[in-house]
Amino acid sequence: MQLGRLFYLARYYLVSKFSQRKQPILAGVKLTHRCSLRCRQCPYWRRPGPELSWRQLQNLFPFLRQEGIRLLILEGGEPTLWRDGKKTLADVIELAKKYFYTVGVTTNGLQPLIYPADIYWVSIDGLPDTHDCWRGKSFDRIMDHIRAACSRVLANITIHRYNVREIPELVKLLAGKVQGITIQFFYPYPESEDMLCNWEERRWVLTELQNLKQAGYPVADSLAALEALKDNRWQCESWMIANVDPDGTYRQGCYLLNRTSGPSCALCGFAAHTEISLAYQLNWQALGAGREILGIF
Repeated sequence: MQLGRLFYLARYYLVSKFSQRKQPILAGVKLTHRCSLRCRQCPYWRRPGPELSWRQLQNLFPFLRQEGIRLLILEGGEPTLWRDGKKTLADVIELAKKYFYTVGVTTNGLQPLIYPADIYWVSIDGLPDTHDCWRGKSFDRIMDHIRAACSRVLANITIHRYNVREIPELVKLLAGKVQGITIQFFYPYPESEDMLCNWEERRWVLTELQNLKQAGYPVADSLAALEALKDNRWQCESWMIANVDPDGTYRQGCYLLNRTSGPSCALCGFAAHTEISLAYQLNWQALGAGREILGIF
């Protein structure tokens, strides 16, 4: 299995590098926009609409594999709320595992982490009081579910102007409770409040995260990606990522395409885009982060 994956990744790289064929390798699939929280920084729970059906997913997953995708992230809204008759997220994960090397779930952590995903990303956006202020009272319940999880759990922190100064303390609090910590920076959607960090704060917290990683704390993002995010001058290989919305719309490229007005590369803080781009450029630290986070080889 591992040799097969390595062969595919090597072939993927060579074809992408030396031909005009640019296939995505990772896809985020939003099953629903519904959510059990009302986070002030998130636009998606404010966007009612259809949800992907079981029949759509049965057609979608082989299509995504044919497109080149081997890494799948199930998202929302809150994906644990998804239902189609008797089908639940557990059924979606089992189906997805037939097609993809790694199947992950991003979640707010309010439901027990009992589904058979390879990895969970649980959103934790500050120390208890700050997290509860911006996401709704949920911190203690989330930590209980992390302790009882049946799969690997990473905390994902969205950094904004109201939590930026407490991120180092939060990383220390989470150490030993999660298997890793990834970050992204708040991006301003039309529906959300203005929560952007200024560039001085951004560079400060990225340096702090680099120091914490070097000191042995479970910061999963690579040193190279954290450095690149300080000025956003890295070359984005946005074609490597695909996205699917709850209405079934498929697109290849930037996460923000058609999800906000005029995506701004200058404001980008999506570390996943940074990491996968650097890995394609054969940055050894980013390749190591991909191996650690996604376990793809």
